[in-house]
Amino acid sequence: MSAGTLTPPAARDSASSQDVVAALRAAGISEVDDSTLRRAEYSSDASLYRVVPRVVVLPRAVDEVLAAVDVCRRLGVPLTPRGAGTSIAGNAVGAGVVLDFSRYLGHVVAIDPEQRTATVEPGVVLAQLQREAGRHGLRFGPDPSTHNRCTLGGMIGNNACGSRALGYGRTADNVVELDVVAGTGERLRAGRGGDLAASSVLASVDRMVRANLASIRTELGRFGRQTSGYSLEHLLPEHGFDVAKALVGTEGTCAVLLGATVRLVRAPVATVLVALGYPDMTVAADAVPALLKHHPIAVEGLDARIVDAVVSRRGASAVPELPDGRGWLFVELAGDSEAELAAATGPLIADAGTSASMVVTDPKHAAALWRIREDGAGLSARSPRGRPAHAGWEDAAVPPERLGAYLRAFEALTRQHDVTGMPYGHFGDGCLHVRLDFPLDEPGGAQRFRAFLLDAADLVASHGGSMSGEHGDGRARGELLERMYSPAVLDAFAEFKGAFDPQDVLNPGVIVRPRPVDADLRVPAAPPLRERLAFAYPHDGGDLSTAVHRCTGVGKCLANTTGSGGVMCPSYQATRNEKDSTRGRARVLQEMVNGTLVRAGWRSPEVHEALDLCLSCKGCASDCPTGIDMATYKAEVLHQAYRGRLRPRTHYSLGALPRWARLASRMPRLANRMLTVRPLAAIGKWLAGVDARRPLPTFATRTFRQWFADRRPAATGVDPVLLWVDTFTNHFTPEVGIAAVRVLEAAGYEVRIPDAGLCCGLTWISTGQTDAAKRILRRTVAALAPHAEAGVPIVGLEPSCTAVFRGDLPELLGTGDSAVSAVAAATRTLAELLTDRPQWTPPRLDEVHAIAQPHCHHHAVLGWHADQSLLSDAGASVDVLGGCCGLAGNFGMERGHYEVSTAVAEVALLPAVRAAEPDTVVLADGFSCRIQLDQLAGRRGRHLAEVLAERLDSR
Repeated sequence: MSAGTLTPPAARDSASSQDVVAALRAAGISEVDDSTLRRAEYSSDASLYRVVPRVVVLPRAVDEVLAAVDVCRRLGVPLTPRGAGTSIAGNAVGAGVVLDFSRYLGHVVAIDPEQRTATVEPGVVLAQLQREAGRHGLRFGPDPSTHNRCTLGGMIGNNACGSRALGYGRTADNVVELDVVAGTGERLRAGRGGDLAASSVLASVDRMVRANLASIRTELGRFGRQTSGYSLEHLLPEHGFDVAKALVGTEGTCAVLLGATVRLVRAPVATVLVALGYPDMTVAADAVPALLKHHPIAVEGLDARIVDAVVSRRGASAVPELPDGRGWLFVELAGDSEAELAAATGPLIADAGTSASMVVTDPKHAAALWRIREDGAGLSARSPRGRPAHAGWEDAAVPPERLGAYLRAFEALTRQHDVTGMPYGHFGDGCLHVRLDFPLDEPGGAQRFRAFLLDAADLVASHGGSMSGEHGDGRARGELLERMYSPAVLDAFAEFKGAFDPQDVLNPGVIVRPRPVDADLRVPAAPPLRERLAFAYPHDGGDLSTAVHRCTGVGKCLANTTGSGGVMCPSYQATRNEKDSTRGRARVLQEMVNGTLVRAGWRSPEVHEALDLCLSCKGCASDCPTGIDMATYKAEVLHQAYRGRLRPRTHYSLGALPRWARLASRMPRLANRMLTVRPLAAIGKWLAGVDARRPLPTFATRTFRQWFADRRPAATGVDPVLLWVDTFTNHFTPEVGIAAVRVLEAAGYEVRIPDAGLCCGLTWISTGQTDAAKRILRRTVAALAPHAEAGVPIVGLEPSCTAVFRGDLPELLGTGDSAVSAVAAATRTLAELLTDRPQWTPPRLDEVHAIAQPHCHHHAVLGWHADQSLLSDAGASVDVLGGCCGLAGNFGMERGHYEVSTAVAEVALLPAVRAAEPDTVVLADGFSCRIQLDQLAGRRGRHLAEVLAERLDSR
């Protein structure tokens, strides 16, 4: 059977979307969603491709999956299975029904420690399987960098490998049996062998294999990372006709996965990481063959361009120590003891061909190095030229002994086509990852993209390689298979597909009858958006379209990273709904820019629904490796949507809080009575748009400014410092400001404060009132700039306000203004100022055990490392929490957000506080964090300034 004999569903599909939805619901499927919002969220994966589905189905049980397949077969509607949606090749998008397994079918069904197997549902996340298997001293071998969000179904779909496939094999090597439903509707238990008489599908496959033995033996399975096309070599008689392994990597084109039994391996007793430095990546690649004889479980390549990107995004302190060089290999060895590994590192280093080496024994150091490697896909989303880099040619592989030669030729090819990127990859397997800055947003960009792919395909084929080494062919490389395989093998692929899915219902356009590589590209379909914007977007050429397309779909926002100190994305952690992820919001914004699906521009209800539960935490600005900043995009949307129009009530109440606070400070007792007497408070909350369940914080009867005016300054100050007096410190918690003054004077500073009436504009920014924010900030900059230009540091106590000066200020007023730049550069956190003052020794905190809840903006914009360093040097024992408190300024106060606000707090903060001893200090510099702690946990959060000030006298 040739590819032409398959009947594409587009030729038969005459059912309307309403008919499809009705049929799916009539079949008993619970969640069938054809809303514009949901279709926008699922219009892309982690690839370059945009294909809007007709409907999204989130099955709750296997029976619902079978029902969906049956409906699609009967109506001739394409069906695309989807796991975490992190496919880089465009194999998780489709024009018909998208079947998302990740929401409900994500359970580890059973683990058999004796047989070392696990039975899983297709939507189970790899990290979950690793946790449950780890209780038995076992693990699943392959571990992609997306291990904390990728699903086993997705890994099986594209034959995922990861860094340690060198030691444990690909996913195909670790699959025992698959429970699948073919495109014919036949349900199969696919494994080794099979009852050919009982299955028409398997009988057809057997006939195809016997007719193509020579081609399969000579062209397929030549080296470990040859994953392009279908892995028909597993069906050879000498390999036991292993249908399960052959179905791995078929990308949902032949069967839909219902469950899997996978092989587990013993977790190594000990591991060690050896970092090797080389002059460049090509020299590092040359060294790989000599290292393989030492049987490492991982040999990963890292280029200096990736490290430079980390420095640019996160600062030099985010880069752990590395050996000298501009290209590195990370070599991991596993053994039964540390002594065994210590003996093995010497011979390996001797064969490494470099004098620049480092044996990394500190687990934190090793984790920091691996984090750079794992974030490669996101970090490389901007090329060395600062342009958007794309994943069209992302994971080609060659036999490892050819890697150095291939890499040199590849670098020459990129120069010839005038594209740049940041290479890295699984060098021990000969697999190279790179994203390239194809000019897709320019006229003729798609044609240049296609021309490069054709030349690159010829290059990798000439080195005996594979178009894909682990991410699948999808829409990105399916058309290129003819440059790698003979017509006989391509026909065998078509016959294999035809046996399982003769109607071509399952994920059409992938591998067999492939779509052109330059069809369905997302970026060329999105026009630029530069006119009348509130923010400057200096890193995106002033173009909001480019900014929102920073999201490449790698899905780090789907992972719960709170355990490692991450913040992103708080509302998704609470709801597990795609629309509440950074990626989901970015997809909706991309569709708004595109304008063909989400059509009402800034005022589109889909856009506002997607952004409604965004806490503006800015966690994505630091935690997302692509640097997307959803808080800024939300402020832009609110600015544009309500420009010259009536706004929500909270914009006038909470959005203008500094104005109301100044008014209340004239009669604080009367104001507090109105906020606390139940009938008055209820009316006030309703008028302000505040949730009735939220107690309102009361005003201080004496502001910080009043205290400061009446105090007697210390006589020891020699160096001036300007203490920024924010609204929250001045009107609600003056004790924090008083403590800060004591600490600063003890450190030898002369404390000054700016004139009254100045503001950072935070609450106006977060509610999208950016015109007002700009007016406020211009006055503030005019007042602060003379101090900053004279070298006086500006110290902020409220992290969100301090972050405005370091982040939002240049974005709103422009980076070309020297006064703006001076203020931004002079702004410090309290910890940053104190850790840079060597002549001052902080009070000892040896008896302090603390839980620290870094404010989201502190984490994302300012960085909490100075605080951690100060506390550690002072002797404090600190457990740093990830996640968000959930209040997030006005967010948690607004009507309609209470449930999500409290659910966010339950992710990390509240469980940790409940488990803490009564004398544990809860460190929380953010006013919102302290309010949330008080209201939900009954615990008083302490500012760093308070903790230090309390111990000044004890010295």
